[in-house]
Amino acid sequence: MNAFISFLAVGGLIAMVLIGAGTLQLKSLFGVIIPYAAIAAFLAGVVYRVIGWAKSPVPFNIATTCGQQNSLPWIKSNKLDNPSSTLGVIGRMALEVLLFRSLFRNTKAELRTGPRLTYTANKWLWLGGLVFHWSFLIVFLRHYRYFAEPVPGFVRLLQNIDGFFQIGVPIIYITNITILAALSFLFLRRLFSAQLRYFSLFADYFPLLLIGSIAATGVLMRYFFKTDIVAVKELAMGLVSFNPVVPDGLGILFYVHLFLVCVLVAYFPYGKLMHMGGVLLSPTRNLPNNSRSRRHINPWDYPVKVHTYEEWEEEFADKIKAAGLPMEKDK
Repeated sequence: MNAFISFLAVGGLIAMVLIGAGTLQLKSLFGVIIPYAAIAAFLAGVVYRVIGWAKSPVPFNIATTCGQQNSLPWIKSNKLDNPSSTLGVIGRMALEVLLFRSLFRNTKAELRTGPRLTYTANKWLWLGGLVFHWSFLIVFLRHYRYFAEPVPGFVRLLQNIDGFFQIGVPIIYITNITILAALSFLFLRRLFSAQLRYFSLFADYFPLLLIGSIAATGVLMRYFFKTDIVAVKELAMGLVSFNPVVPDGLGILFYVHLFLVCVLVAYFPYGKLMHMGGVLLSPTRNLPNNSRSRRHINPWDYPVKVHTYEEWEEEFADKIKAAGLPMEKDK
């Protein structure tokens, strides 16, 4: 049901563009106003989430660990899986962000005949996630060519590496294939696995379908339905320079692509996609595990006036005796 609702939601978004930019010709709305509104919603959401995380108190060291902690000099510690210094935390964080180290070690439990519970490696999830995130990053950086003139050298380098095989005309970028393949795997895995489908929510399906629709419309514009690249860059440069213009020659497919991107940008800080920033602020990742070398004291452990049992008994002595109940001090 959640997957079906997500399909309807993405389909409804596409229908909005077809009617608004196609039938009603509200191209200024979809080309200028909505992109600016999406950026404003994104910035406001990120600030709100980051401030909320920053205000959350962390009185204790709660870093997650996998290896030997640093303790006695003659016991070898694991400086990346169980870092005790800031440098070790940076190394562990880099492996987590760039290579999904914790997901690489992920396992899955299966109940087999016997009955027998077995644990096996789950590297396909790690590979699918890694391919998707790196493909998304490269595609995102490649699009920077529309927002800068001249095009930066690193963008040209990425384009050359991404289109290394030079298959067809225009050149087929490897990431255009890998991002669609990875998204299909992640979506179908969640859809056809009974265990995953049981607890998958709208917030799990919707981002996958939304990003998949963005990638699909981008591929369609590049290889099948040609779009005026000069007009696209004119619109993009106008937006970043706060001198927006809506040039002619932009087809309805471009507005569908742009609107879906705007929805993704606006939705980003308010859903699970914000894990991109959350991992950096997670105390389970960004704290060194130095609990054996440094004493962590609860800052809320201040003196509190308490009402002891002896004081309570003294206060209600008359009532206790009247009720015929024994008193501790009389024993």
